Amino acid sequence: MDCDICGKKAKVHLTQLVGGQIKKIALCDDCAKEKGVTDPTGFALAEMLLGKTPGKPVVTAQQAVAAQVGGGGSGVGRRCPGCGFTLDDLRRIRRFGCATCYVTFKEEVNAMLRGMHKGTKHCGKVPAGLMELHERTQRLEELRGRLDQAITSENYEEAAGLRDEIRQIEIRATGTPKTSESP
Repeated sequence: MDCDICGKKAKVHLTQLVGGQIKKIALCDDCAKEKGVTDPTGFALAEMLLGKTPGKPVVTAQQAVAAQVGGGGSGVGRRCPGCGFTLDDLRRIRRFGCATCYVTFKEEVNAMLRGMHKGTKHCGKVPAGLMELHERTQRLEELRGRLDQAITSENYEEAAGLRDEIRQIEIRATGTPKTSESP
């Protein structure tokens, strides 16, 4: 991809939500330095897209929000001690200003997540067949451990029962029991 300013090979790619629309820009290293894009968290893509000239100070996202709010109005309320973001800022920009925002707005974010997802903890997804295989493997390992203990303690009746249960699980899984594991 080429730089949107000079046409050289772009190495910096920025995406930002501006006025409800996603704006993307690609910059080469030289243009990125010229525009002040050395810290992507402090770079305001909107300023560049609105034609601000190089060399002028770049407004950070936090400063842009503070200017929009005007120091009062809808931004009043609890503020993040790290960056000064308010809950209204978070809702409007749909990004955190800093890592401290996660702690500061924990209750509100958890409520938002519960509305969007099944819960507030990401558990991931596992294909059903893979989960079944994993559970079966764990069960077989547990049974084989108990079988070894039963044999060591010379409890042969329990060992025979465990051996039979292991064989049943193997038959259900593959159609044939593994003979190398038998006592």
